Amino acid sequence: MSPVTAGVLQLLALIAALALAYRPLGDHMARVYTSEKHWKPEKWIYKAIGANPSTEMRWPAYLRGVLAFSAVSVLFLYLMQRLQGSLPGSLGFASIDPDQAFNTAASFVANTNWQSYSGEQAMGHVVQTGGLAVQNFVSAAVGMAVAVALVRGFARSRTGELGNFWSDLVRGTVRILLPISVIGAIVLVACGAIQNFAGIHEVGQFPGGSQQWNGGAVASQEVIKELGTNGGGYFNANSAHPFENPTPFSNLFEIFLILVIPFAMTRTFGRMVGSVKQGYAILAAMGVIWIGFTALMMWTEFAHHGPAFDVAGGAMEGKENRFGIGASAVFSVATTLTSTGAVNSFHSSYTGLGGGIQLLGMQLGEIAPGGVGSGLYGMLIMAIIAVFIAGLMVGRTPEYLGKKIGTREIKLAACYILVTPALVLCFTAAAMALPTPGNSMTNSGAHGFSEILYAYTSGANNNGSAFAGLNADTQWFNSTIGIAMLLGRFLPMVFVLALAGSLAEQKPVPETAGTLRTDKPLYTGLLVGTILIITGLTYFPALALGPLAEGLAA
Repeated sequence: MSPVTAGVLQLLALIAALALAYRPLGDHMARVYTSEKHWKPEKWIYKAIGANPSTEMRWPAYLRGVLAFSAVSVLFLYLMQRLQGSLPGSLGFASIDPDQAFNTAASFVANTNWQSYSGEQAMGHVVQTGGLAVQNFVSAAVGMAVAVALVRGFARSRTGELGNFWSDLVRGTVRILLPISVIGAIVLVACGAIQNFAGIHEVGQFPGGSQQWNGGAVASQEVIKELGTNGGGYFNANSAHPFENPTPFSNLFEIFLILVIPFAMTRTFGRMVGSVKQGYAILAAMGVIWIGFTALMMWTEFAHHGPAFDVAGGAMEGKENRFGIGASAVFSVATTLTSTGAVNSFHSSYTGLGGGIQLLGMQLGEIAPGGVGSGLYGMLIMAIIAVFIAGLMVGRTPEYLGKKIGTREIKLAACYILVTPALVLCFTAAAMALPTPGNSMTNSGAHGFSEILYAYTSGANNNGSAFAGLNADTQWFNSTIGIAMLLGRFLPMVFVLALAGSLAEQKPVPETAGTLRTDKPLYTGLLVGTILIITGLTYFPALALGPLAEGLAA
């Protein structure tokens, strides 16, 4: 079987698995967020944190809950790292330096999981399991809660109430993320991923010394790393490490975990607004972009000519032999079109155009299907922009799901789509203009610029993957990328929740003959076009200086 055929068959198997899980998981999540009953373990949690889960919140109160919980999480994770040397189970590792501790705390709380350290050489069992893995759960649950609040804004009318943040946070963790993670961890252990609390031990003697490995609760952290679109690896090699991702089957399973909740949340959206067709329209837009990017990535990596490429079957540098080009390309697109950031190959070794596809996937806003929760609310913001553009073309007040998109709503949507590009481009420009940050680049020219651009694109979009040619463990990059991650995560949430509150206060607008049908293929095409045009106009100059220049020069 040729490598191309193998890659296509794996992609088809993945699509089939996602299709089978779409309806039951989407319906389950809709029931979770609309149920009025609280499980007994959830009641214990509410009592412990002093929250009343039945109290409805307007958007400012909901936002305060999001920000307060996240701020405490940053502080808690920062202190755990700074005190690691005094904690049991630290494996003898010293406490983390202040700038790196801040960067890592911001990263995991912002659902980015950018890592400027080698996990197996820096973090002990307590920090890995009690700190990082816990944030993998709750940061994902925060994103899902914000997405559900926006959906309620569309579904409700004549009220500013969006639900209860603490209830949404706990339910998302207890009823969705935990059960799937338990099953997924068992699957990964069966595939060969390790799950223990072993210490450091030697695995081989060499003339220059010995090789050492430490164990850990890897399978349980790996599953939520993918399921929650987090991406932070237990080991520095991330999902290319055989302890995290042992076999081609585990590789395909991990891609499935990355994509299953973001795609299924479109079904949840359709159920909660009372029209599954609206969910299918959003799903179609996500699916078209994802399949298109995957096909382009596979083509760029398979299409090279020359004796070395012909023998290898394509551009194999930086890719695992046990996965090959096809599975590596599918994994790469899945992680950069979501806010996952996990890698099973070396992104810096991809072709110039392949690196450009990875960058563009993040620069779309990671909405196809995007991160857990963040993908859905990002796509719904784009849906509002598309409706607004359609309204301008026909001279009608734009409407979406029975809600008018007026001046306030479009301003909030515009602010949302401007925040991340501003962070990416300003920080990239500063890093290139100042003398010291450039010393961290492994490569010069277009590829070196791409390393910097990729780092801030990954940070501000809460992705977390890296070109890996950049030495990001410096005070400049730890601090600026940390700031970009926090602002890139929480500033957009301010606009999303304000928009949700504005929509929830409106009364429904009756549908007329002139209303744009947003559940039809025509609108889906308009939505995809809007996304690509807005992203292209924003980032094309930067992409032209980096991956496009490198790809055309090859």
